[in-house]
Amino acid sequence: MTVAPTAAHARRGVLVGPLGFAWRPRTLLMTFAALLLACALVVTAIAVGGAEVGVADILRTLAGRGDSLDRLIVLDLRMPRVLTGVLVGLALGVAGALMQTVTRNALATPDVIGVSSGASFGAVAAILVGGGGESVGGALPGAGVPAVAAFGAILAAALVYGLGWRGGVQSYRLVLVGIGVGAVLEAGTSYLLVQARITQAAAASEWLVGSLSGSSWDAVWPLLTAVAVLVPLALAGSAALAVSHLGDEVARGVGLPVQLHRLVVVALTVLLTAASVAAAGPVGFVAFVAPQIAVRAAGATRPPLLLSGLTGGCLVLLADTFARTVFPWDVPVGIVTTAIGAPCLIWLLLRNRKETTR
Repeated sequence: MTVAPTAAHARRGVLVGPLGFAWRPRTLLMTFAALLLACALVVTAIAVGGAEVGVADILRTLAGRGDSLDRLIVLDLRMPRVLTGVLVGLALGVAGALMQTVTRNALATPDVIGVSSGASFGAVAAILVGGGGESVGGALPGAGVPAVAAFGAILAAALVYGLGWRGGVQSYRLVLVGIGVGAVLEAGTSYLLVQARITQAAAASEWLVGSLSGSSWDAVWPLLTAVAVLVPLALAGSAALAVSHLGDEVARGVGLPVQLHRLVVVALTVLLTAASVAAAGPVGFVAFVAPQIAVRAAGATRPPLLLSGLTGGCLVLLADTFARTVFPWDVPVGIVTTAIGAPCLIWLLLRNRKETTR
């Protein structure tokens, strides 16, 4: 690996074989700071709770020398929850950055193409068929609610993309069709909840707000695999993403296949969001807030992907740690992230309104 100029005006970059990645010093610094913050939050989240565990005990347990109680608390109870939270935030942060960049809209999230609505409809239907449990009974043997939710998310996004295709897909058409399909799916979810029994409705409601309380190693490994594959693919396309952010005409002028690139970006967004939703449910506003924090921290014109992902991981971890330690009961993390994200959305709308009226 070598460091070399990547442009005539001497913007610095990193060359790894045939791949080149340009970076700005401020973006690199903030990404490193976010990584350190994420590590600190991981240790804090494992340490605090009903039974506190010291940092030395955590390290000893991870090294295989902890006692049975520390192993139970660290490895069986808290570590799966913490890792799920980090990975969910990372996936949603990167997915939100991709969507906001490809649509050139700071208010865009994966929700606008029906991902969360499709996942919610699929999960509620699965819970009703399975009688309120975590598996979908005889209709889909061996498939649980997370798998059906992920399938519903992918199917909804494919439907939105197909309906929005008119010799190609424009960003505004994708958003408009996504809002319509999402509204229909949300209506279907509400109908299923009305028809459900009380126990089924309670199980569905807990899933719909987004929660890490039921996290286990079985949820960590598929999510980790998805993130390990999809995030590097997204980062590898950063150069093309930067070009597409300048507009379709500019992108075509430099030889970028706009429609193919948009399809790849949307597919990565959908798969990242589906993986996170399958693990923890639809954790609200992370995909919207994390890229906006990242773009302001980096002083960039578009959300940096890795910084957005790390910001999302920090946000989910911070919200979950707050939810389970401050309140006397286990509050779902989605409630806290929504409480944080809704004021941010209002502020951004007011800010954009002031800019357009100048």
